[in-house]
Amino acid sequence: MSSSSPVFPSDIESLYGAHHQWLQAWLRRRLGNAGDAADLAQDAFVRLLVKPRAFDSADGARAYLRTMAGGLCVDLWRRREVERAWVEALAARPEATQPSLEHSAIVIETLCEVARMLERLPTKAASAFVMAQVHDMRYREIAEALQVSERMVKKYMAQAMLHCALIEAGFRD
Repeated sequence: MSSSSPVFPSDIESLYGAHHQWLQAWLRRRLGNAGDAADLAQDAFVRLLVKPRAFDSADGARAYLRTMAGGLCVDLWRRREVERAWVEALAARPEATQPSLEHSAIVIETLCEVARMLERLPTKAASAFVMAQVHDMRYREIAEALQVSERMVKKYMAQAMLHCALIEAGFRD
């Protein structure tokens, strides 16, 4: 598949017509939910409108759509896991201290961004960041837990902070 020449709106229409039903059925089998499948199939084609691609064949288009849809499934599952953890955390709090739905949505989106950032980091850098930020561990304790030097922990933290700064500045993969 080539990305040198973009797919124009009329091509998107024919691509949509030729593959939407197939993609939605594939997603329905994978997700077990027709509503989520319809949403993700629509998202896949919206992404093609935003970032057009050209395909050499129908098989190439399907392979690309399947890969993209698989990634969308993973994103959905991760977001649901974050939402579940957030709901569990809220359940432990008194009702009077519950955040608004808008605040909860912001927190969930932020947590999803942090999770995506952590996934892009090397394992030890992500672990060091979580130990420092979530568990409030000192660098010496983190170094012992990860069996590295404190200097290495500082390097890991610098990597993580750089990723956080890039997210904050709007530079996302």
